[in-house]
Parts: sequence; structure tokens; C-alpha cells
Amino acid sequence: MSETIYYHFSDLESIDPAPFIAEHALLKQFNISTHDERSKLIQALFAKAEQVTIYPPLYLSRGWEVELGRKVMINLGVSILGGAPIKIGDHSLIGPHVQIISVSHPVDPTERQQCAFTAKPVRIGRNVWIGAGAIICPGVCIGDHSVVGAGAVVTRDVPRCTLVGGNPARIIRTLKEPDPATLYRDSP
Repeated sequence: MSETIYYHFSDLESIDPAPFIAEHALLKQFNISTHDERSKLIQALFAKAEQVTIYPPLYLSRGWEVELGRKVMINLGVSILGGAPIKIGDHSLIGPHVQIISVSHPVDPTERQQCAFTAKPVRIGRNVWIGAGAIICPGVCIGDHSVVGAGAVVTRDVPRCTLVGGNPARIIRTLKEPDPATLYRDSP
């Protein structure tokens, strides 16, 4: 994955608050909207979102750095925190109360006094299922067709077609590779 992005305290002073204020207003509207109103709001909240289903409440920061693939489904109470790009692949399912986080803080106390936060990109492949309450940490890449068990804390990359679970998440088993002839049959 890409390198760490450092945000220093001096950088924060020059950040234009307008996009954050606009995002907050859109998010507030999304969280009280009807089903029919949501699709327009989803388009406004994310960098890319095509045929996406999201159930409120949604917690989002820097949605302009988040790309959602076709037919992604995000269940209620999900938190997505940008700072670095986040990509979620086509046909992925995100369970309730999942946290996808690209930002962190330096562990070293001296460094933490100089650096407000760091960010690393997160990539979730196609046809991934992330179970309820899982946490996806900064810099993680989850391979296509993988499953993250409920409550798992994913701190390292997950290979394709792999089931992981636990804290920290560990490989439980390799999953059968899907048949490309039947995969996404409903998709044009």
C-alpha cells in the first residue's frame, strides 16, 4: 500500500473548513432522510458511489476520499474515517457498526506532539463481507472474496479468498475460489 501521510499541527491551521461543514450538513440530512432521498445524498457524500445501498445512521469524515464500487451494501451505524483514500470494491457487504479507519496517531509521545495524525490508504476488494462490529485499521488491504468475522480487528493485509477473525485478526481458513461463470450473474 501507499506510504503514510503525515498531518502536522501547522497543516491543520491552513485547512479550509468549508468542505467539512458541507459534509456534516449532508450527513445530518442523510441520517434523517427517507429511502428515496438517500441516493442523491450518497452521490454528494462520496467521491464515487454507483448503485450503493447505505442504511443510516452513517458516520463519515472526508467522504470525498472514499470510493464505493457497484452494489456495495453498508449496514447501519458504520463509521468511515478518511484522511487517506479508502476504496471498497464491487458487491462488498459491510455489516452493522463496522469501523473503516485510515487515520491514526503516532505511538511515540515526542512524535505525537509534532504530528496531529497520520493516514494510510485502506482497500477492500470485490465481493468482500465484513461482519458486524469489525474494525479495519489504517493501511490494510483486504483481498477479493474474503470474509472478516464479526468483531475482528484487522491490522494486517488479508489475502484473497480468506476468512479472518479475532483480535488481532488471524487467518481461520482459505475459502474456495468462486466460479467466474456464475459470479455476479445479475450484473450487466
